[in-house]
Amino acid sequence: MALKRKPAPQSVYRRQLATRLRELREASGLTLTEVSKQIEVNQGSLSRIETGERGTTPVLVRALLDCYAVTDTELRDDILDLVRADKEQQKPWWRKYSTVLTPTRYDGYLALEAGAVGLANYQPLLVPGLLQTEDYARAVIAQMRPELTSDQVDTLVKVRMERQESSRSGEHSTDLWAVLDEAVLHRVIGSPAVMRQQFAHLVQAGEQPNVTIQLLPFSLGAHPGLYGPFVILTFPQPTGPLVWLENPNNSVYLESESDIQNYTDIFDQLRASALNPAETRTHLTRTAEELEP
Repeated sequence: MALKRKPAPQSVYRRQLATRLRELREASGLTLTEVSKQIEVNQGSLSRIETGERGTTPVLVRALLDCYAVTDTELRDDILDLVRADKEQQKPWWRKYSTVLTPTRYDGYLALEAGAVGLANYQPLLVPGLLQTEDYARAVIAQMRPELTSDQVDTLVKVRMERQESSRSGEHSTDLWAVLDEAVLHRVIGSPAVMRQQFAHLVQAGEQPNVTIQLLPFSLGAHPGLYGPFVILTFPQPTGPLVWLENPNNSVYLESESDIQNYTDIFDQLRASALNPAETRTHLTRTAEELEP
């Protein structure tokens, strides 16, 4: 399956705005060329606004709404609110870490995650970032990114911890459903002490109402998740879901309906085959006790 490579959208609000502006233009019967001539704005810029590749301003959006004969005050206010919300999200908490994040597009993922209401995460080898302890995260980052200095590793650990706090804060916490392969428990990251602490953290996290953790036992044998890790992100309507695939140098996202359905089907099969949350907590506790001191 070919991966769809393109820059990640900057915010869920921009994706919503792009969709609504395109729908309003199409409802008006105007083409981009006609709109470009009427409001005297470059057609390419209008096209990028409609695809979510660039943001816009309240002044330009008001001109577009006038062009589309949108007079409903409530609708106009809703759309202008999306413009302002997108502008506000261009000042994210992770901006101060951009020199470390930007090269791998991790900042693009953080922007998506910040706007998500639900995350379905499958991990065959590692504890998901939102569930990692600080010591586990430091060991993972240091080993997976050997080119980084100790200061850069510390920076990425801070990002991971702030990311966890961000997902729990705000008006609504993000729903996380994580399915882990049993291999995650047997690959010692850092040390046995780090792993015991990590298992205890998973047990505690799994008791939170917005977190579900399940384990795929070795006894299952082959399963659809053997292709590798993925995250399905869902957003407030009308924005559609995305699948995020993380790679060392060029992470990508998928947004076609067929790709979303394929990964959703895989995740549904995985969670149906996995131990239930209570069995998973028992298995985590038992594995922690069996670790060498």
